[in-house]
Amino acid sequence: MPDTGTLAKPTGAAAQKTEHFDVLIVGAGISGIGSAYHLQQQCPDKSFVILETLETFGGTWHTHRYPGIRSDSDLYTFGYRFKPWTGDPIASADKILNYMEEVIEDNDLDRHIRYGHKIVSADWSKDDALWTVHAVRVDTGEELRFTTNFLWRCQGYYRHDQGYTPDWPDMEKFKGEIVHPQTWPEDLDYKGKKVIVIGSGATAATLVPAIAGDCEHVTLLQRSPTYIATVPERDELSVKLRRFLPEMVVYRMARARNIGLQRLVYRLCQQRRGLVRRALLAAARRQLGDEVDMKHFRPSYNPWDERLCAVPNGDLFKVLRRGEASIVTDHIDRFTENGIRLKSGEELEADIIISATGLDLQLLGGAELSVDGETREPRDVLVYKGVMLRDVPNMAMVFGYTNASWTLKADIAAEYVCRLLNYMSRKGMQQVTPKDHDGSDTDKTFLDLQSGYV
Repeated sequence: MPDTGTLAKPTGAAAQKTEHFDVLIVGAGISGIGSAYHLQQQCPDKSFVILETLETFGGTWHTHRYPGIRSDSDLYTFGYRFKPWTGDPIASADKILNYMEEVIEDNDLDRHIRYGHKIVSADWSKDDALWTVHAVRVDTGEELRFTTNFLWRCQGYYRHDQGYTPDWPDMEKFKGEIVHPQTWPEDLDYKGKKVIVIGSGATAATLVPAIAGDCEHVTLLQRSPTYIATVPERDELSVKLRRFLPEMVVYRMARARNIGLQRLVYRLCQQRRGLVRRALLAAARRQLGDEVDMKHFRPSYNPWDERLCAVPNGDLFKVLRRGEASIVTDHIDRFTENGIRLKSGEELEADIIISATGLDLQLLGGAELSVDGETREPRDVLVYKGVMLRDVPNMAMVFGYTNASWTLKADIAAEYVCRLLNYMSRKGMQQVTPKDHDGSDTDKTFLDLQSGYV
């Protein structure tokens, strides 16, 4: 697939044909598919189309293909409210994709999806009460044009064609391979090799135990420690309840329980930070034993200032304790021919260096957004209810929770948009625009995280 990071607005005769839909959904990932379901169920009179840049559905779960890729939220809360999750609470990407495929097939959503359609620009016309959306076919470069009464953006918040990698000194001198997990080569051979994984988040915590058994050795290199908590790989209670209760009942019970636990943990992290910190560190110590220095697991920040990293059955702790992997906390001075030299003067040798350093943030897929010809920068605009942008008519964007499962908020946002569309229809309204009459501007970002890539 060609690099679609920078695109120009289509011009010329090829863009003359126009298709119109009541609602245009952008993105066929977890948010887009969920939004389409709610729209079809709650607004059955609305025509709609889903435009997706990638060649298939799945978004994040299609883009990321590194070894061990899995959810970092439990699937009883990450799953859709309307579709029971019947597997283990922590699931691999292929199982999540199978789940999404069932949602698409069960609700006949595939006929609404146009794959390989990259949105380039969207312009609102007040006089016409319409969005004009310009797109290109990724495979052919064909220019397309759509009009819609309501634009529903479900594209997430990062670029899918590349990840974030810092510009470290002398990277070009390294004789081995440098890989970002987001663009994992299918033919990458790490068996019997020395591997360094740079990072301290969920990706690094997933990768290290997934490849440790095949490598000569894996070193997890982090700039600063992260809170890591062990979670059960199986939900034994739900397994037992399925023997005599309907699947949806078991799912709702597990979902309610886990939502309650998530809220409790987050609230404790805000109100009893010292208590939670001591509990997390004590749990890590019990699993690591005396073989691993606890300095690598004592963050300088409070719990949930950054996302809490969950590992199923403590798999990361196990490979560290067994010596299949090691962990180093230091800053990178520069790359060398044979690895990485640290600020401390130590040099780590490697055949492969994996940069698990985060995402390249990008709102609305990088498309140009304008209202009556005036450009709107989403990052500079006040967000209303976490769904709409100030002074931007007839547009919603779905952005999930960062301190709980993404889909919980995506479901709520979709239901809100459907209520809004139905209200507009009942009242005969063509336009709805969030206005700020109270001077509510703030420097706070709704991402509300302190991760390095943010």
